[in-house]
Amino acid sequence: MQDIIIAISGLSKTYATGFTALKNVNLGIRRGEIFALLGPNGAGKTTLIGVVCGTVNPSSGTVTVGGHDNVTDFRAAREMIGLVPQELTTDAFESVWATVCFSRGLFGKPKNPAYIEKILRSLSLWEKRNDKIMTLSGGMKRRVLIAKALSHEPQILFLDEPTAGVDVELRKGMWQVVRALRASGVTIILTTHYIEEAEDMADRIGVISNGEIILVEEKKELMHKLGKKQLTLQLQEKLAALPAGLFGGAQLSLSPDGDELTYTYDTQADRTGITRLLASLTEAGIRFKDLSTKQSSLEEIFVGLVHQDRNGAAK
Repeated sequence: MQDIIIAISGLSKTYATGFTALKNVNLGIRRGEIFALLGPNGAGKTTLIGVVCGTVNPSSGTVTVGGHDNVTDFRAAREMIGLVPQELTTDAFESVWATVCFSRGLFGKPKNPAYIEKILRSLSLWEKRNDKIMTLSGGMKRRVLIAKALSHEPQILFLDEPTAGVDVELRKGMWQVVRALRASGVTIILTTHYIEEAEDMADRIGVISNGEIILVEEKKELMHKLGKKQLTLQLQEKLAALPAGLFGGAQLSLSPDGDELTYTYDTQADRTGITRLLASLTEAGIRFKDLSTKQSSLEEIFVGLVHQDRNGAAK
């Protein structure tokens, strides 16, 4: 059995307004993994993080962190967690060094200048340690939030939209830090709008929609199971329309200018049908000069899942 560091069971949250943000969520986060939680705006991602971190009270259900119930044993559970919130809320008039040291002190940890220096160096903040936070760029402020979250040496790090509004170079640097943290044994849970980041970084993917977890899957398995492949044929001569009776039917589409034919097939099917398609094209006198294949991205899979959920087809 795999070591579960966060266990969420039967978790629901209904606000005083009557809005239900979470509905019977069951989820286990494995120690040492990078888990990406994906969902559209308003799906319940931030509420779920808030409940686990103890900033939002659940209506029902339980959360344990490292075996500690996050209600009855809140302090022990919370000490294991570092949270990088979505909003850039930092003490504008404090220096980088002071605010990170203060965050460590909030958890009752003894002073450890060498550890704080190590964090700041890993986040390229060492040269900025004496600068007031109000003078930093948005990307640097976000790095300060990560430094604050790591200041008390947590075993778990929540990153809620960690690279929102951060330029490409800083994003790359941040993900190098995340990989290094994971290599050191830190469990990382992230939400992101940049789905290509989840595709690149995550071990497992969870999709939340309308307050419900609609899927949790190993990333590779998810892309293998739900991914479609497309075979694109560049035709020697343009077609005005697809000939009737051509093999493939609904799986075939012709480009607007008639010079490309695209065949979409299921990667899980026993037979792709490509051989039959090519034979059918030959019989119809359609020749092609080149062909290429493309696997659907995680973003395409995600959009499809959420679309199905909204239409009641995937529960």
